[in-house]
Amino acid sequence: MENLADGLLWYFAFILSVVVHEGSHALAALKLGDRTAYEGGQVTIDPLPHIKRSPVGTIVVPILSYVFSGFMMGWASAPYDPDWARRHPDRSALMSLAGPLSNLLLVILCGLLIRLGLAFDFFYAPDSINFSHITAAVNDGLPVGIARLLSIMFSLNLILFCFNLLPLPPLDGSGIIPLFLSRERAVRYLDFIQNTPFMFLGLLFAWKVFGHLYSPIHLIFINLVYPGAGYH
Repeated sequence: MENLADGLLWYFAFILSVVVHEGSHALAALKLGDRTAYEGGQVTIDPLPHIKRSPVGTIVVPILSYVFSGFMMGWASAPYDPDWARRHPDRSALMSLAGPLSNLLLVILCGLLIRLGLAFDFFYAPDSINFSHITAAVNDGLPVGIARLLSIMFSLNLILFCFNLLPLPPLDGSGIIPLFLSRERAVRYLDFIQNTPFMFLGLLFAWKVFGHLYSPIHLIFINLVYPGAGYH
């Protein structure tokens, strides 16, 4: 039962984080002139449209990864119009940026809730921290579950924010690059990343590199939550 409860916490955190990420892409695209995701029902934090679009990435892979590793990973996606992106590469780049920024906002929100819990003696800073143990509850029962959920949400959204900013296709970071290019170069660049046969290699390389980057970034953010604690 304890493992089941922990798995449900993980899945709730995973689905909420991914849905907010993809819903932010979809909302940004709509505001910037592309109705593709809106017409597909993706401008929402209701998880069902996102699950229906990517059932393997939102159900099968997260459950299997948790069962075999104790960590949950997966994916979802929001559709967009490539022709709209070619006509408006700067808007396309802002749409790409919206997803990671939404995860950063969730990291900040979780950090603020942890600080609020500390102020009211609901939480305390644990002696040691890890991915799913950022804060600890003073009392048993429901507060323990809330502390664990906030911890998972904090770490998971920090991963989604940082990992997706890597400038390798198919990650969002590759879609942000047109912000720094002339329109002509941006269009050529978008044509390249949309048709490159190396997307899987880019994802694999990003994951290998990210393993060396995340730990120090995670530690920096933890010490921002607990100024002066000196976690290392």
